Amino acid sequence: MHLNRLSGFLFAGLLCVLTACGAQGKPATAAVHFYPDTNPALLSEWGVLSASKGALRLSKGVVPYDLNTPLFTDYAHKLRTIYVPEGKAAAYRDNDYPDFPVGTIISKTFYYPRASGDQTGDRTRILKANDTPGKVEPILDDLASVDLVETRLLVRREKAWEAISYVWNDEQTDARLTKIGAYRDMTIVDDQGQEKDFTYVVPNTNQCAGCHALNNTTRVIAPLGVRPRHLNKLFDHGDGETNQLEYLAMIGYLKDAPAPDKAPRNADWKDEALPLNNRARAYLDINCSHCHNRDGAADTSGLYLTQDIPLGEASGRCKLPIAAGGGTGNLPFDIVPGHPDDSVLVYRLNSTDPGAMMPELGRSLRHDEGVALIREWIQKMDGSCAG
Repeated sequence: MHLNRLSGFLFAGLLCVLTACGAQGKPATAAVHFYPDTNPALLSEWGVLSASKGALRLSKGVVPYDLNTPLFTDYAHKLRTIYVPEGKAAAYRDNDYPDFPVGTIISKTFYYPRASGDQTGDRTRILKANDTPGKVEPILDDLASVDLVETRLLVRREKAWEAISYVWNDEQTDARLTKIGAYRDMTIVDDQGQEKDFTYVVPNTNQCAGCHALNNTTRVIAPLGVRPRHLNKLFDHGDGETNQLEYLAMIGYLKDAPAPDKAPRNADWKDEALPLNNRARAYLDINCSHCHNRDGAADTSGLYLTQDIPLGEASGRCKLPIAAGGGTGNLPFDIVPGHPDDSVLVYRLNSTDPGAMMPELGRSLRHDEGVALIREWIQKMDGSCAG
């Protein structure tokens, strides 16, 4: 059953939430337009989402989703969506992203809540806060309260996926295509009023491939976050919480999916009720394993951080750093149990030096809360690298 064939109640309720229904209660009626071999100059030409009357509106069939543990991108919030062409469905794959049909469009819009005072010269003042998962962000009903930075599309074309980036204009009315990337000077303000200047980097086309090319030999681009282990969680589309895998199957976007309790599931890195090991491994999986896997760009490092790799030398425990260049901080092992300050992994996550920091793309700031999680994980790890 496709989205526009859902029951009237569910369909109307979903659209009202996603499209920021106005006083008349009428949702947006824009249709998604798939371009098989060209990239239009404006984001609005795709018809996936648009800015209208001070709100960000999603078109019919465009479904928001969330991840158990999201990728860190300089504290940016992200609105993630999937569109699958009518009459088609993605085939479930347990340890890989679903096999999406041609015409699928995955979008990710990066934005920040604005801090009081807003502009300081040419710098945008934004709030430091981790993403709030599990629901459609209500602040998208009020674009005056947020700063839209960029929207990235992954488009499934006949031969392969293609990554396309759009940068929002100052008026927040549309976003324009970029191949060379972009830079935004910002000031981030924490809950204590402390400020830090940084430059937000919109990746160029080659940098997109740096993360999304999961196989270092073929260099074929693929989605990252839409694997079952990341999607297997509750999400409120406006009519109560539903497991995302079940929801995508219900609306006809996903076929052959097992029950959620039979599918893999990563931990929520912030959920302190869950085992520390699960939270830390989930964090490393989403932030590092697109390169640090047996086929990825960091395959020669011998450090593999996918969730399925048992905790041992291959996942960094008492492992000598290989192919790390000057990024080791002169430390002997990737992970030294009980000693985070002696571990290369913490050193690189903590660094903002382009020659040492990891991930090497997608951030200019240190993720303080993420580093604290990995430090605690290593601090409480049993064992020794001696002998």
